[in-house]
Amino acid sequence: MFAATAWAQDVIDVHSHIITPEFVSSLECENRLMDEGFPLPKYDVTSHLKWMDETGVETSVLTLAAPQPTSALVVRQANEAAARIKREHPGRFMFCAALPLPDVDAAIREVKYALDTLGADGIKLATNVAGQYLGAPELDTLFAVLAQRRAVVILHPHRPEPVNREVMTQTPLAMQEYLSETTRAVANMISRNVLARYPGVKVVVPHCGAYLPLAVPRMQSLTPVMQANKMVGDIDWEANLAALYYDLAGAHSPEVIRMMLTITTPDHLLYGSDYPYVAPQVLTQSLARMQQYLTTEPDLAPYREMILHKNAQWLFHQAGEKPTAATPDAATMIVRIAEIEVYPEYLKEYLEYANEVDRLSVEREPGVICLFPMQSAEAPTQIRILEIYASQDAYQQHLATDHFQKYKQGTLHMVKSLSLPTMQPLDAAMMKQIFRKQL
Repeated sequence: MFAATAWAQDVIDVHSHIITPEFVSSLECENRLMDEGFPLPKYDVTSHLKWMDETGVETSVLTLAAPQPTSALVVRQANEAAARIKREHPGRFMFCAALPLPDVDAAIREVKYALDTLGADGIKLATNVAGQYLGAPELDTLFAVLAQRRAVVILHPHRPEPVNREVMTQTPLAMQEYLSETTRAVANMISRNVLARYPGVKVVVPHCGAYLPLAVPRMQSLTPVMQANKMVGDIDWEANLAALYYDLAGAHSPEVIRMMLTITTPDHLLYGSDYPYVAPQVLTQSLARMQQYLTTEPDLAPYREMILHKNAQWLFHQAGEKPTAATPDAATMIVRIAEIEVYPEYLKEYLEYANEVDRLSVEREPGVICLFPMQSAEAPTQIRILEIYASQDAYQQHLATDHFQKYKQGTLHMVKSLSLPTMQPLDAAMMKQIFRKQL
């Protein structure tokens, strides 16, 4: 296991929680400490900073934990506490302010106070408060204000309302229903076209997107049927999905990230820890594991810095160009044209091998910019392969892949001659322009 500090540099954690004494006291007075079916962990900023320092997390974004306070005063006190932590530890903390919903007018007042006076970095919204779910028409005026402020909204699941408490007894909310709650709230907003109607609002969906990679395609396929029955109106899918970002708190893995990329793009993925709900040592190991596969998985490696800090940095500051995957330096590229002559009796089989290794290399290896096999029209056994690699390291990694080794070992007896002259680009500066062009 790699030490997290060996991997982590300037990580931004968009999913961490503040739990204030006033918040806990208010829940005790209302006998609501177990509203979410799980005891609240203890929180103090010193322990949080200790974990951040040991793990390599530069900045954490604080949001108030569930359940939602019923008192506007407690909400205000929590927001002021978060603002104080941010002020006392410059650069180490940001916060998204809680709102005293379901009172929409009071929530709008708190938005203005939190953003204008406290310096909040965004707003935290629960999936529902006392049965008032995101997407409800009465929240449109709130979203109009958030859109005017171009606010970042961090979403978090709360106990569904109403709820059969036996459901919580059989399976704790955090194990399943939280994912349903998140999916339900986002689906509600999409079905009412909320994020398209209020452009500028950007919503961070927690816990690896919940069930949205499964729900979104189903919603899209059923939309025409629902519209024909006048059950939903117009839905601007592109605008709604473009407003959604996703934190990777919880059960992240390369497979989960690939599934999320079926409904979003790499610039919308963010690191999240869920501190302090998970033991610090577990979070440390989890971050190290993420760092490792974001370094070693060829298709995800270009997005490592984006996921760990660049995407969050852009999201909360919205300045400059959006992050993109690392692009190769033309000066370090390796360019060659492989000159191969194949025995005639093996030509068909060789071409199958060549096409397969070309396709897999370009699909799976970020450092393989081009592998393009060509066949001479006049002499079909003469094969030329245009090879372009981002760097010497990318080339060496390519040689070690299973698909290249399969090609190499499988075609040794088919090749009559092989020459690998390395080419020198006459105009290296044009390389990037060439590969930006679309066919």
